[in-house]
Amino acid sequence: MKNQHLDRFEIRLSGLGGQGILTLGKVMGSGLALGQGYNVTQTQSYGPEARGGASRSDLVISSEKISYPKAESVDLLIALSQEACNMYYRNLKPGGLLLIESELVKQPPVNNYLGLPFTSLAKNKIGLVQAMNTIVLGAATYLLPFAQQKIIRKNLEEILPAKIVEINVKAFNLGYKEAKKNFGEPEELWKANCVVVEEDEGDSI
Repeated sequence: MKNQHLDRFEIRLSGLGGQGILTLGKVMGSGLALGQGYNVTQTQSYGPEARGGASRSDLVISSEKISYPKAESVDLLIALSQEACNMYYRNLKPGGLLLIESELVKQPPVNNYLGLPFTSLAKNKIGLVQAMNTIVLGAATYLLPFAQQKIIRKNLEEILPAKIVEINVKAFNLGYKEAKKNFGEPEELWKANCVVVEEDEGDSI
């Protein structure tokens, strides 16, 4: 499959320390760079606390050389905490997409957003809360028209230690499936930027 040409596309992954934000950024960035051949820069910032402090990972993706490595006008903002959503929404460009953790972001700053209960999905359907970030990776991969599911998943398998690959591939597939089921076609979402929020039913697969 031929890569879609990108002039510049910015992603901000944000939340709390302990949610796996930095790992999520590294896996996504390396998949798009090494797996698909895009130019990618990845920068990160985190609070003084190892767990619970504010954390973010930014990706800039382009088919061309990247002149400025930091994200300033974000196309996709992923906010996994209320604090992160409040702090970084101002950097989302008009027409960009906001993806939230719907149980932790109780007051989105805008009516147009997408949401999934990522933490509950990890707990109830995977059986491991720490797999939440990999569910997010699957959902984000679905939302990005230029991201190839098989390549991102393969990169995930190559990066993670062997003992946790199977459960994280399961989490990735779940995130992709839930996004596909609840969000509709990515191309249409980028045009309409409509509200879609899925409530977790607490069942298991």
